[in-house]
Amino acid sequence: MSRPVRVLLVDDDPLVRAALTMMLDGAPGISLVAALADGDEVPAAIDRYGVDVVLMDIRMPRVNGIVATRRLRARPHPPEVVVLTTFDTDDHVVRALRAGASGFLLKDTPPDRIVDAVHRVAAGEPILSPAITRRLMERVTTSTDAYERARSSLAALSPRERDVVLAVARGRTNAEIAAELTMTVATVKAHLTHILSKLDLGNRTQVAMLAHDAGLI
Repeated sequence: MSRPVRVLLVDDDPLVRAALTMMLDGAPGISLVAALADGDEVPAAIDRYGVDVVLMDIRMPRVNGIVATRRLRARPHPPEVVVLTTFDTDDHVVRALRAGASGFLLKDTPPDRIVDAVHRVAAGEPILSPAITRRLMERVTTSTDAYERARSSLAALSPRERDVVLAVARGRTNAEIAAELTMTVATVKAHLTHILSKLDLGNRTQVAMLAHDAGLI
């Protein structure tokens, strides 16, 4: 992006907010527009600042990060959301991803990786650590109904689109998908646009979750 990525931080822990504010304020290519203490403050901040990426805590006293994320994704042209979590909130993270978050970060992630994650999410790449994603997926119990719904949805895709879905579910970037499937990055992006439209999904993270429900990974 030619201009700084506008970031909104939402976390009810004042120490976490202070630490992340210090780190993000000095990060190249990032503009921290506000630091909030609860999810109920998010809509007004989005309207005021035109946010690109929200770093969202999960557990907050009035409106938690899952509800706030779901509400954001229902808005026209929503910002990308990255949830902030710890290892003991795996189930909440899965719910947040299903709500439309583009990924998640552990709160003890090194500062340079947080900055890199913000830039990647703003550029349309999900932030899903392979090791932690594997752990999350293992904890999800997919019901028969969810499996059948997912398989039915994916049946609407062409074989090439299904290949792209599988690559997305494996955490591949657009460039990696292009190399694996022998196509251009522009073609990968076009496939993803069609996939999201056909499946009525908001982002590639939800595509990966659907592929998991269908038993593809």
